[in-house]
Amino acid sequence: MSPVNPVLHGFDPTLLLVLNLAGTFVFGLSGGLAGVQARLDAFGVIVLAVVVGLAGGIIRDLLIGIPPQTFRDWRYLAVAAAAGLVTFVAHPTLQRLERPILVLDAAGLAIFCVTGASTALDFRVGTVEAVVLGAITGVGGGMLRDMLLGEIPEVLRAGLYAIPALVGAAIVVIGVDLGTHSLALPLIGAAACFLLRLAGLRFNLGVPRAPRQPSED
Repeated sequence: MSPVNPVLHGFDPTLLLVLNLAGTFVFGLSGGLAGVQARLDAFGVIVLAVVVGLAGGIIRDLLIGIPPQTFRDWRYLAVAAAAGLVTFVAHPTLQRLERPILVLDAAGLAIFCVTGASTALDFRVGTVEAVVLGAITGVGGGMLRDMLLGEIPEVLRAGLYAIPALVGAAIVVIGVDLGTHSLALPLIGAAACFLLRLAGLRFNLGVPRAPRQPSED
């Protein structure tokens, strides 16, 4: 099955590749830092970086039923592994740059939710499915990271993370369903995701939790 009517038609393919690789690298840094904090060895840190950088796109492609794109371009694996190596070597410096890395992580989330939704639409999946797959592209790696570390995925327990990804993907998908293939769609979707994520970080916003029961106090 080959893509039809690509949503991101009009973007310079080289620019799109650079953006995707940049997002992979930033996600890889966050995975590598989690590995360092969990006191994994060098191999474990690099593996965790690769998982966070690539898993979201791999899960999306497998659910669509196509060979994972990241397995067909060695640069994705190389960039994710490099992020893990950089994290292992320079983690004291990176930990002092936690806030800038969170901002870059938000940018990576914005890129991946839009390109993930676009990829899903290219293969003619349904509207709801395309939105979900776009979000999975952005949050899948982080969820798998937390599961490997024996933790409840952060996306399920703290902050605005999945919701911005869903909003960014939905803007692209709904716009296309309405017959709009403007280049502005992915830009608006990515900007909405990015700003919502930053608002969640800045104001400590999150989804309401179930109230604690008296027996839990």
